[in-house]
Amino acid sequence: MNQPKTLNWPALKAQALTRWQALADREQLALQFVAWILALLLLWLIAIQPGLRSLRQAPAQLEALELQLQEMQALAAEARELRATPAVPIALAAQALQAASEHLGPAAKLSVNGDRAVLSVNGVGAEPLQAWLGEVRSAARARPLEAKLQRSPNGYTGTIVLMLSGATP
Repeated sequence: MNQPKTLNWPALKAQALTRWQALADREQLALQFVAWILALLLLWLIAIQPGLRSLRQAPAQLEALELQLQEMQALAAEARELRATPAVPIALAAQALQAASEHLGPAAKLSVNGDRAVLSVNGVGAEPLQAWLGEVRSAARARPLEAKLQRSPNGYTGTIVLMLSGATP
């Protein structure tokens, strides 16, 4: 089995020093110049350029984070408002759900059983479904418990289970 060769650093250093001293002054100066250029290039690529890139991108990232914070604060305020609103009796909530579901047309079927409601959809678009969820949340004060939806070229197909207001999970 062959043993890997170990480097003899003192011998290599002595050999490099001998070759360096054998070079003419002009060649030594040229090699020193190239070494400085390489050192400056490495300094630029490793230390300066990434920092400058971060400084250029920071304002845009801060603005995006500020917008996200504002959206989160608005959603939190809306959640507080919804919690503070009085509960709607289940009978009225069911009526509001039925009225909201009629806006979806024949592609949606609502069934209410006690404090739970299940909406089955077949080919409902994203915008009508989003509007329905907003109306259900504000008018019926129903909360989605479970959603099993699949997106197809015709729209969404699946079910959404809601809990009517006044009931706790």
